[in-house]
Amino acid sequence: QVQLVESGGGSVQPGGSLRLSCAASRINFSIYVMGWYRQAPGKQRDLVASINNSGTTNYADSVKGRFTISRDNAKNTVYLQMNSLKPEDTAVYYCNARRYLDYWGQGTQVTVSS
Repeated sequence: QVQLVESGGGSVQPGGSLRLSCAASRINFSIYVMGWYRQAPGKQRDLVASINNSGTTNYADSVKGRFTISRDNAKNTVYLQMNSLKPEDTAVYYCNARRYLDYWGQGTQVTVSS
């Protein structure tokens, strides 16, 4: 059973930073497209950023220039560095692994509030 375990969420003031991590196990990590999604209360789950096995990245317009996704294939881990956080970034953030199927982590809460 594939496992994705997120960590690094929490509460931060506007303008602050957080770094999310997602550790994958029981998966050939290097061949998967890894992504971060987020879901705010009452809203759909949306893509935040993704990175493929070649290191090509893709970002939602709302986070471009503020968030950076990266991966360490030796550690089976994907990261999301979030800078200049805004209240509208508040959501549960989910790690995703995609090849022919989708695998999801349990989610980690990010709250941006003064």
